Amino acid sequence: MPSKADVKAWKAQLVAQAEQQILKLTDSDQFKQYLNTLAKFHQYSARNIDLIYAQNPQATQVAGFKQWQTDFNRTVNKGAKAIRIAAPIIKKLTPADQKRLDTTDERAIVGYRYLPIFDVAQTSGDPVLSAKDFVKENLADHQNVTSLYNAFKDYLNQQTDLQVSEVPLATLNGAKGYFQPSTNEIVIGGDEPDNALKLKTLYHEYAHSQLHGLKAAFKNRPRAYQETQAEAVAYVAMQNIGVDTSNYSLGYVATWAKDKAVIHSALSEIQQVSNKVIALSDGLTKRLGLQEAQKDPEHDLKKRSAQELNKSYQGLQQQIKQATDPQQKSELKNQLNDVHQEISNRTQKQLKTFAEENPEINQPDSEPDQSLKR
Repeated sequence: MPSKADVKAWKAQLVAQAEQQILKLTDSDQFKQYLNTLAKFHQYSARNIDLIYAQNPQATQVAGFKQWQTDFNRTVNKGAKAIRIAAPIIKKLTPADQKRLDTTDERAIVGYRYLPIFDVAQTSGDPVLSAKDFVKENLADHQNVTSLYNAFKDYLNQQTDLQVSEVPLATLNGAKGYFQPSTNEIVIGGDEPDNALKLKTLYHEYAHSQLHGLKAAFKNRPRAYQETQAEAVAYVAMQNIGVDTSNYSLGYVATWAKDKAVIHSALSEIQQVSNKVIALSDGLTKRLGLQEAQKDPEHDLKKRSAQELNKSYQGLQQQIKQATDPQQKSELKNQLNDVHQEISNRTQKQLKTFAEENPEINQPDSEPDQSLKR
């Protein structure tokens, strides 16, 4: 059994390897891989995203050994090498602990343990579907991209202190849009013919507003730094909805990020805003019906098998635990309630049918069998 010193050294080595991988992000291809990882695993901490990327840049969906079995009816392939992520060790604080730590919190993180997880490519079994599978299909229709653009623009105008307006592209001197910190205004080229590019531009300028506005902590970053961050956020947001903009996004990043240190030091800030944009987009695509494959009976609750319903229920429970955005958590809970209601309805129907077909079950034996004891 390894000693505490061995375990400590192993943990340090794991983190060091992740840091070395991040420092290798010196060209567009590697940066693209990292941003793809960020889009897939935005619910994880920056530290765990780095760890996942360092150990398996191609990972797309991860879960623990037992979770693959219970939630997805899949088994981890023999010989598969686990990916390790950090999980906090939370301790209930005694009054003495609270005084020593100068806190009123009842619990606190006292350390981390490294848990093994596996990518879906390392498992076999039932197909794994997620909302992104049919969001991508629905957003292949440019009309739906336009709907998401309009919904995002309306949200920013109505629910935030930002103002989004449109002007002809000819007035923008070759730009697609811009953010004006002094007025907190985003201006977009309204007659841009590529709907996906128009949406990406809105994501880009929104990232500027969050990272580089007058009150933002990072407002004084050099322009190359700012442009790299904003375009990286836009790329992640578009990847999240299944629209690949790498052809122009990463070329744009490469133009501005001539100093490779710009990419390295910007990553945590990119993730911070990317998480916010992804949460907003997920809520809007849900509201617009773009996360519902209405033509596919497989996604109709009444047409799903009992096993599929149970897996959906367990999967949603896990997503709710991991969700940090209140809006996203509320939507997941609504989905969980729908699945729960369908399971309940089926169970009641089955019990009723069983009781009708077996009336003798309703009457207990006059002398119950006493042979089965615990």
